Amino acid sequence: MKPVFTLASKLPTLKSTMTPALFPAIGFSLLLSACGDSQPDIVDSDMQNDAPMAAETDTNPLLADSTLPYGMPPFDQIRNEHYLPAYERAMAIEREEIDVIASNPAPPTFQNTIVAMERTGRELTRVARIFSNVNGANTNPELQAVQREMAPRLSAHRDSISLDPALFARVDTLYQQRDELALDPESDRLLERYHTSFVRAGAQLSEEQKDRLREINSELASLGTQFTQNVLAEVNASAVIVDTRDELAGLSDAQIQAAANEAAERGEQGKFVITLRNTSGQPPLASLENRALRERIQKASVARGSRGNEYDTTGIVADTLRLRAERAQMLGYETHADFILSEQTAGSKAVVNQMLGGLAPVAVANARVEGEEIKRMIDEIEAEPFELEAWDWAYYAEKVRQARYSFDESEVRPYFELNNVLDNGVFYAAEQVYGLSFERRDDLPTYHPDVQVWEVFDVDGAGLGLMLGDFYARSSKRGGAWMNSYNTQSGLLGGSKVIGNHLNITKPPAGEPTLMTFDEVTTLFHEFGHVLHGLFSDVEYPRFAGTAVPRDFVEFPSQVNEMWATWPDVLENYALHYETGERIPQDLLDRVLEARQFNEGFGTTEYLGASIIDQALHQLTPEQIPSADDIMAFEAQALADAGLNYDPVPPRYRTPYFSHIMGGYSAGYYSYIWSEVLDADAVQWFIENGGMRRENGDQFRNALLSRGGSVEAMDLYQDFAGRLPDIEHMLRRRGLQQQ
Repeated sequence: MKPVFTLASKLPTLKSTMTPALFPAIGFSLLLSACGDSQPDIVDSDMQNDAPMAAETDTNPLLADSTLPYGMPPFDQIRNEHYLPAYERAMAIEREEIDVIASNPAPPTFQNTIVAMERTGRELTRVARIFSNVNGANTNPELQAVQREMAPRLSAHRDSISLDPALFARVDTLYQQRDELALDPESDRLLERYHTSFVRAGAQLSEEQKDRLREINSELASLGTQFTQNVLAEVNASAVIVDTRDELAGLSDAQIQAAANEAAERGEQGKFVITLRNTSGQPPLASLENRALRERIQKASVARGSRGNEYDTTGIVADTLRLRAERAQMLGYETHADFILSEQTAGSKAVVNQMLGGLAPVAVANARVEGEEIKRMIDEIEAEPFELEAWDWAYYAEKVRQARYSFDESEVRPYFELNNVLDNGVFYAAEQVYGLSFERRDDLPTYHPDVQVWEVFDVDGAGLGLMLGDFYARSSKRGGAWMNSYNTQSGLLGGSKVIGNHLNITKPPAGEPTLMTFDEVTTLFHEFGHVLHGLFSDVEYPRFAGTAVPRDFVEFPSQVNEMWATWPDVLENYALHYETGERIPQDLLDRVLEARQFNEGFGTTEYLGASIIDQALHQLTPEQIPSADDIMAFEAQALADAGLNYDPVPPRYRTPYFSHIMGGYSAGYYSYIWSEVLDADAVQWFIENGGMRRENGDQFRNALLSRGGSVEAMDLYQDFAGRLPDIEHMLRRRGLQQQ
């Protein structure tokens, strides 16, 4: 695969700021496959045989088509005990369906083999989507037990299909005859994708190799679950307990009250608890005046999962890396990175390494300049100056920003109230660009009281689907922000769209408004871009529905949607004071927008640190994989080799809690910056064609968003823009000089 744009000599001057959002693999795919084909959120640990088994399958709501609008899951009927028997019955049904296809005495045809496989597994798809989505957003010990039970069993089930020699023989026969079949383009691509998926899943291996591959896949599934559960458990267990209110100076009254409420819920009456997010940096560090407390929070954050901790994940990571590397070589690739990247738009690790290697030195150089400015601020305002540490950066960077741009977050947040940003910003932009409208559906059941539901209507008034908004953080919810699908569309099977949209905003005390940072506003627009990608899906085959595109392409449409957060007409409509309704003062808004590039050296460096760790770990052969004892030393060396060993700016994720690379983003965390090239070019296309015009929205929707994975990703881009993306637009957007 050829690279889609040339990065060569331009990259050494590139500087960037990134706010990556978490976007998990969504849905369920028939096969273990690559390049954007969906997989379940369960990728996961050893079994507990006492998981609940009580529900009868004939009354199990997971095994029947929902009667609610758009196939909305009947959350009010679903109980923890329904999941395991539903999984078991659904796997048995799919196995029976596959056996009929594999044993068909008739010669293989596209209809009796490929289309027939597209029709299989509807029950399992439903169960897996609902379970994995709820387990990620509102887990409990019973669901985690099911997750541990089902992870290796689902792996074995997928292997029983993808390694079935009779089934592959039918697919292979058709693939060899594909030039004679006269298929339409989407059908031809479907055949090619099935064949590629079977081959990449091991269909051409010897029986001995297949046996080993089954063992590897089962172990990886169990390790993935164990990692996920450890990370969630430790992010909750590592919350920092604070004895006195005085120590929280700098936080708002609402933040302090939320900390007091959290402490009360944990049985720590009269104290305060600072909860953690899954990133290395923690939001309270930007406000807390108490340096000793900032240090405690930062050290608790970066120590998660380390060697010897109760929730140590280093051994899990080492075993996972070794098994992935072994599997890659078994399938004919040098490393796991080669295996993954061969199916992405980047095409190879050489291209990815070139991009990351070009960005890293300039990013860290910018971060060091920023660090020097922060140190000058420390020396100026502190009676006893000290060296800049990671727990100081956010606090004093905010003071530098206040001095330079004459505002702080407390001035801005009142203009970004969640419901107003959503209704008059996110939804308003979608109405202007795509003609959509939205209506609250409080009559539909949800899996948690905080979840809200909207019905989405198309420009002609027809119902398009449902969006579930789950915006608040809680201890039962994984970190980050993401979109997922509960129900998808295809011409073959019908169906409607039900999309989940998740953030992790701190919930204010009862009766208080949810006031957002500008970064959170941008993330809300970003995740809604993924929602649009799912809602606009209009494909024939389920395999291609929604966001089933390469991992390094999937972030592109959502990043494009971020542009409406700062589009003047949209900003004017939603940046309103939550109490007075007054628009944000123009001079304050100008300063906010001017400050968007502030601290970009830090943002790029922490992002690239994580991206380079990801690539370094996954570009190893099996014998090169470090042991659990050596994982952190390897991480430190990888950062040093890239010139990113600048202590005040740790990587956005350290290896022991880097959930992206233990899930759908292994060897793929570079995708955000890769997608930014496409994003910047697409934004330029919108500007060149008149900006916020319905005609532009229709072009983006019809040529790209609606087509899912039914066309090669970069062909989709050219169908939309009429050109390949030009990196110059990203360089110009950031005011970068050419060398």
